[in-house]
Amino acid sequence: MAHAAALAGGGRLVTRPTGPVRWAGAEPFPVAAAQQLEKQEQRDTLRRVTHHIRDKRAAVVSERDDWEELRRAGEQIKTRVLRHLDTYLEQAEKALTEAGVTVHWARDAEQANYIVHRLVAETGSEEVVKVKSMVTAEIGLNEYLAERGITPVETDLAELIVQMADDRPSHIVVPAIHRNRREIRDVLAEHMPGVDADLPDDPAALAAAARQHLRERFLRSRVAVSGANFVVAETGTLCIVESEGNGRMCLTLPERLISVVGIEKVVPTFADLEVFLQLLPRSSTGERMNPYTSLWTGATRGDGPQDLHVVFLDNGRTQALADPVGRQALRCIRCSACLNVCPVYERTGGHAYGSVYPGPIGAILTPQLRGMGDKVDRSLPFASTLCGACYEVCPVRIDIPRVLTHLRAQAVDHERRRFSRVGERAAFRLATAGLGNDLLYNAGLRLGLPLAHAVAGEDGFTGLPLAGARWTDSRDVVRPPRQSFRAWWKQQQDGGET
Repeated sequence: MAHAAALAGGGRLVTRPTGPVRWAGAEPFPVAAAQQLEKQEQRDTLRRVTHHIRDKRAAVVSERDDWEELRRAGEQIKTRVLRHLDTYLEQAEKALTEAGVTVHWARDAEQANYIVHRLVAETGSEEVVKVKSMVTAEIGLNEYLAERGITPVETDLAELIVQMADDRPSHIVVPAIHRNRREIRDVLAEHMPGVDADLPDDPAALAAAARQHLRERFLRSRVAVSGANFVVAETGTLCIVESEGNGRMCLTLPERLISVVGIEKVVPTFADLEVFLQLLPRSSTGERMNPYTSLWTGATRGDGPQDLHVVFLDNGRTQALADPVGRQALRCIRCSACLNVCPVYERTGGHAYGSVYPGPIGAILTPQLRGMGDKVDRSLPFASTLCGACYEVCPVRIDIPRVLTHLRAQAVDHERRRFSRVGERAAFRLATAGLGNDLLYNAGLRLGLPLAHAVAGEDGFTGLPLAGARWTDSRDVVRPPRQSFRAWWKQQQDGGET
């Protein structure tokens, strides 16, 4: 239990000491977003699917008169967990151990991957089946195992598509949201053994082909790897919710089950779990309840895996926990509601964020887990219009706009320490001096207004030079009035006419 107390204080990947593995070739968000905006078909697909999910969510949420009370309950439970995380982790470790589960602790991705690989290698198995898991994608487990001769098989259909295409996930709940059914059909026909070359792109036919392929893997695999949506501290119970039944197969057929769990996933009691099992399905897929909710507490003789392991993962989480403002990102239950309402995500998709965590939650979670040392991470807090739609739909009331502005300040401070953006800082200092001095301000108005009118066209400034070009590329700068407000007010006070 001392470990718990200490901790509480698709595509090719490049590992880092902490936080989600970085995709090779990742660019700062403005660059990556510009590339994704060129994909019109992808934008059409994203808009159609996200709007469909958000409309379903709105319908089932409207049925609950106590929805806001549920949101506040979820917020309060998660806040209490984060405040006493060391206590709940020790309680969870004790309950898990008493239930016959072996508990491991991993400070970063490298430790977690090493532990999982060792546990798989001990069985002599060369293949594992996997339940859809954000945290194993975060640490790059698939690539780690594959490099060591162990084949990971994703059993969620969308994750399987992404894996077969050597692609990257673009959404938290719907990883292949960026692909239409014709593209999915081509991926399965090319990469899935035994599939008819004339496989139609009908969803039912695609699902049937994947089902037949996966059944063989379920029946022969001796080891499964999962994450967990929640861990109940009082009983040591793990919970996974999913929609296809593949998770249930992974959780019952193999002999050994290894669950990699972020340390923030713990909840105190079963009564607390009840709150989240009402919040999560409505927020994620617009359903009143998940089709499959799996709960297990240790092993049951003759039923399901007999050898259970849990790997509790830090990987930057205690770093985020230390920030009084930013730590609320750890309340996230991975529902993706914020992605489905975000006007930025809707147009760029998830690949522009350079991490397994896309959208508004990714813009605040990834920089905290990885730190602000890289320009990609420093760009993510600016990937937002600050419209606030994400906060309105978040089931645990994460104030994403507030965290975004908080992280933007950190990014600017980091740039300042690196002596970059000299011109920008000089311009703001000049503006500060001018706006803070009455004589300079009035002189600027007298000189600036005539000059601005001489330079501006009838439609205002359509193309400022030098650094100003980046502003006018995406914004309109209107033609200024000929008379300042101060001059107009003085005229009124002197009895003049407008």
